[in-house]
Amino acid sequence: MDRKIKKSKFTPKRIITVVGSGAILFLILYVFVLADNSSKLNVELDKISVAAVTEGPFQEYIPIEGTVQPKTTIFLDAKVGGNVQEKLLEGGVAVTKGDTILKLENSSLEMSYINQQTQTNRLRNEIENTNNGLQQSLFNSKARVITLDFDIDEAKDQLMRTEQLYKDQVATEQQYLNAKRQYNRLLATRENTLKQMEFDSINSVTQVKQNEQRLVTSQESLEIVRGQLNDLWVTAPIDGLLSTVNAEIGQSIGQGTTIAQIDDLDGFKISANVDQHYLPRVYEGLVGTYDFAGQTYSLEIRKKFPEIINGQFVVEMIGEIPEGVRRGQTISIRLQLSEEKNAIQIPRGSFFQTTGGNWIFVLNEDESEAVRRNIRIGNQTPRHYEVLEGLRPGEKVIFSSYDGYDDKDKLVIKK
Repeated sequence: MDRKIKKSKFTPKRIITVVGSGAILFLILYVFVLADNSSKLNVELDKISVAAVTEGPFQEYIPIEGTVQPKTTIFLDAKVGGNVQEKLLEGGVAVTKGDTILKLENSSLEMSYINQQTQTNRLRNEIENTNNGLQQSLFNSKARVITLDFDIDEAKDQLMRTEQLYKDQVATEQQYLNAKRQYNRLLATRENTLKQMEFDSINSVTQVKQNEQRLVTSQESLEIVRGQLNDLWVTAPIDGLLSTVNAEIGQSIGQGTTIAQIDDLDGFKISANVDQHYLPRVYEGLVGTYDFAGQTYSLEIRKKFPEIINGQFVVEMIGEIPEGVRRGQTISIRLQLSEEKNAIQIPRGSFFQTTGGNWIFVLNEDESEAVRRNIRIGNQTPRHYEVLEGLRPGEKVIFSSYDGYDDKDKLVIKK
């Protein structure tokens, strides 16, 4: 009797199929889950720059170049025109207020002064003669009144006697009438003389005032011309350094022409150009520092000129100017745009041109690899970036150029 043989479930073929399927499944799991699929690039350690992330004092500033200038510069312009007769001082010498720099000559102006002086003297004589004539006229009028008073008194006596004789029928009516007319004529003449005196007095006062005003005007004109003659002597208005003299003997100088320049050596200012990018953040009172002869000095913005020229605007700064600094000297200034604060920071580097400060390669502990990490950059100085997010103090980053790295997620460091 035949016996039925039970078949085994795990045949060699089935075993091979299961093992193969498991291997394929593991491979798929490794590739898509367990394996590191990030793009990598091997780099040599000596081809990159590495720095540690630090935390400490941070102050944003920008470097600017300033030029030393005198605190005050006086430009001497010719108040009157003329030819240079004498040149007494050259540029580059110290002057004291009142020192004569050069002498101009102006024949026309000198002749005008002589004519004005002659006219003033003539007017003074005319006024004196007129005043004397007016006084004499008043004296004569007063004398006539005195004479008239005596004549009136005499005519009155004559009239009274004639009137009595007429009443006594000794004198005729005609004699009486003649005496009366003579008396009345003298009274009318006296009244008219008094009115004439009053008119002459008022008129004389008016004429005297007018003549005095004419004389004052003439004298003022004379003083103006005299002042113009004095302006032919060009003198220093302040103590300082006569930096330039733009005139030579015999040269014709027009009115308003700049002749010389004097620098006030009592102080200096710094003129500096700032990039237009910082226009909203720069204001009067902002502080800057600079180093000179091993010491640090402070400056403060006194004026800000917002006009943009060639992408820059100008500021004027004043402050501590040590001995030894000269006009025209250039100094490097650190213009502080923020107060000092504590911040996480990394060195400035070429990586920023590639990443824009949005990410950076961060090294692991054994510095065998560097992984790309997103960060956020804040303010910056010429040496450091302020890190707001993404890094911790003590970590190390690559801050050199990322040319060729921008599409990589990880760098393998070869030492």
